[in-house]
Amino acid sequence: MQEEAANRKKSGKAESFLRGTLILTVAGVVVKVIGSLNWIFVSRILGGEGIGLYQMAFPIYFFALSVSTAGVPVAISIITAERVALRDIFGAKRIFKISMSLMLVTGLVFTALTYFGAQWLIDWHFIRDPRAYWSVVALAPAIFFVTLLASSRGYLQGWQRMTPTAVSQIAEQIFRVVTMILFASLFLPWGIDFAAAGASLGAFAGAVAGLLVLVYFHWKLERDIRSEYGSDIRPLPGAERSSTWTIIKRIFALSLPVSAASIMLPVVSNLDLAIVPQRLEAAGYSINEATELFGYLTGMAVPLVNLSTILTASLAVSLVPAISKARALKDDKLVFAQTASGVRISNFVCFPAFVIVLVLATPISSLIYNAPGAGPAVLVSSFSIVLLGLHQVSTAVLQGLGHPSIPMINMIVAAGVKVVLNWVLTAQPAFGIMGAAWATAADMGVAAIVNMYFIHRYIGYRIELGQLVKTMLAAAAMAAAVYFFYGCTMEQFGSNVLSTFGAVPVGCIVYIIVLLMIGGMLEEDIARIPMIGSCSIRALRRIGVFKPPAEKEEG
Repeated sequence: MQEEAANRKKSGKAESFLRGTLILTVAGVVVKVIGSLNWIFVSRILGGEGIGLYQMAFPIYFFALSVSTAGVPVAISIITAERVALRDIFGAKRIFKISMSLMLVTGLVFTALTYFGAQWLIDWHFIRDPRAYWSVVALAPAIFFVTLLASSRGYLQGWQRMTPTAVSQIAEQIFRVVTMILFASLFLPWGIDFAAAGASLGAFAGAVAGLLVLVYFHWKLERDIRSEYGSDIRPLPGAERSSTWTIIKRIFALSLPVSAASIMLPVVSNLDLAIVPQRLEAAGYSINEATELFGYLTGMAVPLVNLSTILTASLAVSLVPAISKARALKDDKLVFAQTASGVRISNFVCFPAFVIVLVLATPISSLIYNAPGAGPAVLVSSFSIVLLGLHQVSTAVLQGLGHPSIPMINMIVAAGVKVVLNWVLTAQPAFGIMGAAWATAADMGVAAIVNMYFIHRYIGYRIELGQLVKTMLAAAAMAAAVYFFYGCTMEQFGSNVLSTFGAVPVGCIVYIIVLLMIGGMLEEDIARIPMIGSCSIRALRRIGVFKPPAEKEEG
């Protein structure tokens, strides 16, 4: 009975991070949809010149934000989750107060540096067009509020509450979009530079709105804490109380590697910009052709890969505090189970996404971008989907285990591999832009594989080969179904839209059916899916896919 109760307790904890994953995924999709619609309207108001001024200022804002906040939510969620796991509520609240004070100072410093450094950036020609000055100035105040937002989200995530992050993200995006459109229109008569600055004010409005939403959720959390623990929260008897400076050092120790890893993304992008077009010219392409092919990869193929891994990115956010909490409780079995579940879910989601992008590379490029020439780059980039999903999950596990520097070092090593492959493969006429796409896939693959090595070293987990093979077999069946359905409907109706939109659900249905038939989908994983898990199990038991509990006990 005790073992059964423990299993239920573990299952409940696993459900919490899967529920958080679903909530963050839905929020991520909503935010991306709103953002895409926003650029349609803003582009019409500002035109190419105004968008150019905005984009000159935004990298400065993004860099300041990356340095000041990138690893903060992860660090605070890890430390908070550890305190909550030990029922040290006083310690958890103290972490929040210290982190908010730290972020208050950090936000003020980087806001001041951005505001007062705007003219210096123009004078020293880091920003080539002086008209971008007002956009940089308009973005500066947002840095202060986003740093507070990051700390607040990290604390609530440490309590494994993902709804506040999701709701605040949506509120932030809505207010950002409305403000961008409104002020860009209002300031346009004053000149395109002021219109771009008006659009830049959207970041400030969005951050304030998101912070106000989190104030409500903090009040709700405080109410729940008083209900469960009482109003008089005191330090645990005998609990070790770290000094403020020790806590600040730990926040920096956990957040700096994450910040450095996030800075690696724009660094790698700039390396691509420096290497890929040049090596395409070495392969025999003209400057215009090299630019077009580079656009196919970075502007079309890479966004499709990122879109395909929205769920695994959300899974990674939920997994960090879940793993950290289990580690604080010294529950090695739960750490192992959550890691295994995270990897299985990543493969379950990413393999069908990989198949869709692989088989329908050219049709999707034609449908979404009206650029069938992007097909080869999209096709090769599809391999990055599975590898990126595994990289996101494995990075989250290592961060939850308290080793955030390992994924950062692995990213640097993988980036080195990518640079070498970019230089060698892209210059080969047989590869061209596909060589750069293969280099990107290798980048993700190397980082993921080395991450998995360290996970095995720390907790003994290895990818379940039997489960992986079953997933791959189901994906192969899906690929065949998508290929033949698309070909038949194109031959019958001649409509790329109908054939593409029809092939996707048909392929997904075949994938799930084959996976269930060969036992590639575990009952425990389905049961943990929020809202639909339990009813799906009952339905599958009726048709004989899973055995009823009584038969299991007899077996």
